[in-house]
Amino acid sequence: MEFSHYSVMFSECMEGLAIRPDGVYADCTAGGGGHSYGIAERLTGGGHLYSLDRDTDAISAAGARLAPFADRVTLIHSNFADVRSALAGQGVHGIDGALIDLGVSSYQLDNAERGFSYMQDAPLDMRMDRSESFTAYDVVNGYEEAELKRVLYEYGEERFTPQIVRAIINARSVAPIRTTGELCELIKGAIPERFREKGHHPAKKSFQAIRIEVNGELKIIPPTVDELVSILNPGGRLVVITFHSLEDRAVKERFAYHAKGCICPPDFPVCVCGRKPSVRVITRKPIEPSKAELEENPRSRSAKVRVLEKL
Repeated sequence: MEFSHYSVMFSECMEGLAIRPDGVYADCTAGGGGHSYGIAERLTGGGHLYSLDRDTDAISAAGARLAPFADRVTLIHSNFADVRSALAGQGVHGIDGALIDLGVSSYQLDNAERGFSYMQDAPLDMRMDRSESFTAYDVVNGYEEAELKRVLYEYGEERFTPQIVRAIINARSVAPIRTTGELCELIKGAIPERFREKGHHPAKKSFQAIRIEVNGELKIIPPTVDELVSILNPGGRLVVITFHSLEDRAVKERFAYHAKGCICPPDFPVCVCGRKPSVRVITRKPIEPSKAELEENPRSRSAKVRVLEKL
């Protein structure tokens, strides 16, 4: 199927990046190339964009979309957690801005064979990078009971975790759970009907949790923010789009860490650590989608944008 991905909060991201025509930028999550296109078309003064993605389908789609800007865009197949080394491999050690879109693309959700969606039956996969071997099948069928509970509690905040995990353990003791459809039915059966949230699929939280575990999504946020802050030039901006509270909390905390000065114990009469803030947080509160965007793309409803600037 055709790779499609709505560029969430496009105008807000472009404004947040404060793009300089001669600057060097990194789009750490190329997706369908929408945000990258917006950056590239503003680089009219000799600037350059490095567009990364861990999904080879995304790299192909972004390459086609960004063809008009081939002279100012370099595509890199890489996990954004490795952005510093990926850029260093291109001879780049300082950038003027970076963007991370932490959302799952519409293509990944709607392409049944990728196994991200609880709405279509498909093999249990959920890999953003299909060159990796670890899949949702391995989590569902290979994790011990305690580890499954950890994943669903921490990453899905699922209140019926014990019941769901018990259903999974019982089912896989008979035969492996191979498809998203099988897993959905188990989850639905484990949650009493009267407790199912209206308007939300009963498998939504569990699928989110398993996807996060498969791709290490939350673990890589803090070190990636750290790496990007370290290579931002003074005045450079970092823009991050999050889609659920766990992501937003991780980004908010890491931004605050870099914006903080002295870390001496509060009972010290004077500062001895000498630590100075390295960034200024532009968005004290996250930017949320406009009403117009929500009408155009309901999947944007949980999106939040945070921005920092290197001092």
